[in-house]
Amino acid sequence: MPGATLDPDELARRGQDYYERFLRAKLEPAHRGKFLALEVETGDYALGETTVDALDRAEAKHPDSVFYILRVGHRTAGRIGAPFAGAQP
Repeated sequence: MPGATLDPDELARRGQDYYERFLRAKLEPAHRGKFLALEVETGDYALGETTVDALDRAEAKHPDSVFYILRVGHRTAGRIGAPFAGAQP
């Protein structure tokens, strides 16, 4: 299984490095806010409106792979927890 032997930290390091070197300039202008599922062994990727959409597309091409997920143009793919202070319901 490609990528399965990578520990999570190594997967994140390699995924972020590949994104910065080869994909950021190409994807951010037109795809900001979309989710990217990157197969770090091949550099192949899929975009989607949600993480599930991106993963479904990526897994269709690489069913046995592990993917690095990020949101194009954002520091994180999402957030966990309550909204920030001062947020309106």
